[in-house]
Amino acid sequence: MSYIKTEDFNEQVLSELSAHYKGILEGMGEDVTREGLEKTPHRVAKANMFLTQGYKMNAVEIINSAKFKESYSEMVIVKDIELYSMCEHHMLPFFGKAHIAYIPNGYITGLSKLARVVDCFSRRLQVQERMTHQILDAVQEALNPLGVAVVIEAKHLCMMMRGVQKQNSSTTTSAFIGAFKEHSTRSEFLRLITSNLH
Repeated sequence: MSYIKTEDFNEQVLSELSAHYKGILEGMGEDVTREGLEKTPHRVAKANMFLTQGYKMNAVEIINSAKFKESYSEMVIVKDIELYSMCEHHMLPFFGKAHIAYIPNGYITGLSKLARVVDCFSRRLQVQERMTHQILDAVQEALNPLGVAVVIEAKHLCMMMRGVQKQNSSTTTSAFIGAFKEHSTRSEFLRLITSNLH
């Protein structure tokens, strides 16, 4: 499934969201008629429809759209996949990188499809812990590999801009299934991506 273009957004939904954002700005005490804010409700509505388009994507379908029979049975790793998401608690961004590995069991997928799977789940209101498992589950369901591993490292603006205001903090989450439950396989994966984790 391809990315949704901004011109393809539902105009009725866009109009309703714009009205809500206008009300939010007014509630903050802003003058929505001033030049700088006149078009802001529409822009914010459009931006958020883009940032949450993952709800309209199906991760398993994305992988299956480029699924190929292949006898290769060694570890496949796609690392440093950029991700941008919004936490569901404060609707503030968190961003970072995802590293995905799987060991094929008769089938592989196009490498770009794993990056699209990350977008599928990151472009929703999220928590990093759940997203990590959603990515793993999608790869497992679509390919039925011998194992899947996912590691995500991200910085959360809800921690950096507000609350505890710890600008240098980052969060790392991981999920492993199948062969990656074995210490040697998991260690190999972590060693191969370790230079990317800060």
